Amino acid sequence: MSFISLIVKNPFRNKTRSILAIIGIAIGIATIVALGIVTDGLKSSTEDTLKAGGSDFTVMESNISDMLFSSIDEDYVDKIMETDGVEDAVGVLTAVQPIGDNPYFIIIGIDPAKLYLSEMEITSGSAFSSEDAKELVMGKVAAENLNKTVGDSLTLNNTDYKIVGIYQTGNLQQDGGVFMSLDNAQEIQGEEGKVTMIYVKIEKDANVEQITQSIEDKYGNDLTTVASLEDLQSVDQGLNVIDTASWAISLLAIVIGGVGVINTMIMSVYERTREIGVLKAVGWKNRRILSMILGESVVLTLFAGVVGIVMGVVAIQVILAMGMSGIIEPIYSLDVFLRGFLVALIVGLVGGFYPAYRASNLPPTEALRYE
Repeated sequence: MSFISLIVKNPFRNKTRSILAIIGIAIGIATIVALGIVTDGLKSSTEDTLKAGGSDFTVMESNISDMLFSSIDEDYVDKIMETDGVEDAVGVLTAVQPIGDNPYFIIIGIDPAKLYLSEMEITSGSAFSSEDAKELVMGKVAAENLNKTVGDSLTLNNTDYKIVGIYQTGNLQQDGGVFMSLDNAQEIQGEEGKVTMIYVKIEKDANVEQITQSIEDKYGNDLTTVASLEDLQSVDQGLNVIDTASWAISLLAIVIGGVGVINTMIMSVYERTREIGVLKAVGWKNRRILSMILGESVVLTLFAGVVGIVMGVVAIQVILAMGMSGIIEPIYSLDVFLRGFLVALIVGLVGGFYPAYRASNLPPTEALRYE
């Protein structure tokens, strides 16, 4: 039997102990992968929201904990319009309302005269006609989930709104909700005179950096400008918390998985003390013994990494099947899977080093006498 074959086969001698170790590590890897998939999807949807339609950047409240918590006086829309280089601006109110089994149904209020800034494409029916009309347009995903079409009605905050059109934007979060007039959205939320953000379109050949700097110099205590996801992350503490949680879970998985691997490999070395003595007696060097035990540890954890990645993907599918398909848009990126494998590799190296070092330093004579 070759050295490599020995390394691959040895970790599974005690199947029960190996399976338990694999499950423990795989749960941590699955959590890392699932959170990474959801986080990447959330960032992608958020970036699509920031880059709505013909707008060049977005204005939000300064120092918010989450984008949805932004609240700006509607008067700022006119002030932004007066800024040199700004062609057009519109205030948008974004909120959530419970609809059926979905507690996070998105409603977006906007001036019907400036729908072009929302990147909305009406696929059937028409846009809502005025600020006062109890009308809305529903996203394609929401219409499919709720089995609604043009002419039906939707009840929001005990008021019936007629569905006059179906739209799509390519943004899952927006397509899973509705657009209505800003006045109606403000009335539903009890936020008269308030907007969540302001979409801004600049004049042709205007410098976006100069305009955003001008706005922040003038209204920096209350407002901040966001032109990219990186800009949002500097003011949206929620996204930073998600990133921090992801790395914290990775570190926790390394610690817990490492302890499990140490226990498993120490028991393996303990049971194979006499075998290790024989190997040393026939000429195996300490370095070769250390490589074998460390290799066995890495094989065990990489196998757990594969299982964990599969578990993470399955967990996402279960979440989507439970009614979250209109809220979460998973992004299956190579980086997420590589992070899972990297954590598994680190767990294997960290957890396997001490047992491997201990095995390599066993005196051959004492190991041969071990029963």
